[in-house]
Amino acid sequence: MNETIVRIAARGDGVTASGRHIQFAVPGDLLLDDGTIRQGPGHQVPPCRHFPECGGCQLQHLTDAAYSDYCISRVEGALAQHGLETEIRAPHLSPPRTRRRATLRALTAGGRVLIGFNQAGSNKIVDMMECHILHPRLFALLAPLRRLLPSILLPKRTAEVQLALADQGPDVLLKGVTVSGLEAVEALTAFSEGQSLARLAIDEGFGSEPRFEPQPVTVTLGGVPVALPVGAFLQATEDGEAALVAAVREAIAGAERIADLFAGLGTFAFSLEGHVTAAEASRDAVLAIKTVTGRAGKTIQAEHRDLYRRPLDSKELTAFDAVVLDPPRAGAVEQVRELANSAAPRIAYVSCNPATFARDAEILASGGYRLRWVRPVGQFRWSTHVELAAAFSR
Repeated sequence: MNETIVRIAARGDGVTASGRHIQFAVPGDLLLDDGTIRQGPGHQVPPCRHFPECGGCQLQHLTDAAYSDYCISRVEGALAQHGLETEIRAPHLSPPRTRRRATLRALTAGGRVLIGFNQAGSNKIVDMMECHILHPRLFALLAPLRRLLPSILLPKRTAEVQLALADQGPDVLLKGVTVSGLEAVEALTAFSEGQSLARLAIDEGFGSEPRFEPQPVTVTLGGVPVALPVGAFLQATEDGEAALVAAVREAIAGAERIADLFAGLGTFAFSLEGHVTAAEASRDAVLAIKTVTGRAGKTIQAEHRDLYRRPLDSKELTAFDAVVLDPPRAGAVEQVRELANSAAPRIAYVSCNPATFARDAEILASGGYRLRWVRPVGQFRWSTHVELAAAFSR
């Protein structure tokens, strides 16, 4: 009996109403009796030659409309599992070739250097010859890296290549390599200068060490250049960051006393009005915020605090008109429990994991908060990774 594909599962497979999972199927497709797919209007021709082998993308076969529907369904499905529903706004999708942060793998094999994402579900590296998600300035580094790496890669060992775009240009961290001898050192300098890098750092197993940094590396957040520590977290795309910031500002508009929890380098803190208390576990990030707060004309108090071990308690939270929450993928159960018992009028919750967000949202709802709306954000275009911003109020 023919079956219609009704949704896409969390890992990217199409699913029928009876629960059959079909790889690369899209809602609206028809699964025929012989096991073949009659494609519906949600399909497009994948633009990249490496799809579907490369693990960087799982959903290049979806049109933008179908991908937007997927982002919405991921959030709706996660909320439904916890008995919640609310307004799901139209997703923001980052355009192709705008990713400013990525971690690739590198390995010498067959006398040449392979650089790219791992193959889906495998440790095999897909040697990247084109990419429709990376920013062109980052993709342009791959060919020069293939020339540089043979002298510093360890035999039969995979290295990690972390790429980011700073205000001054590309920021590169190479992990799992060995730089030995004058020739290798000179090659690093020549590569850095030739590619106009903002910074090149090396981690030989003892922590990262900048080897080339002609001027202090910064990233502009809320119009403020903030020091960018090696390997620090950045939102994946500038436009995605802007969409999240706009959602947070809307969710807490008018608040004068704001707690920014899991603040990072100040992605949200520097974009907010009023007095902001920014709590963050990374000492480097806290120092970066403190260094520029005064001269940026911002009223931000940065506090070094591990919010998993020592969340702000309900009494401390009474000092704030609004709370911004942007935890890692695991969510923030400990902090959310304190929020649920607090009198904080509004919460803006930014999440990179709809499942843990929904779990935390249920805790807040049980404490008397109303989930007003959610906006999905697809910074990791064509992947199953969906981010979101949400508004809660008492």
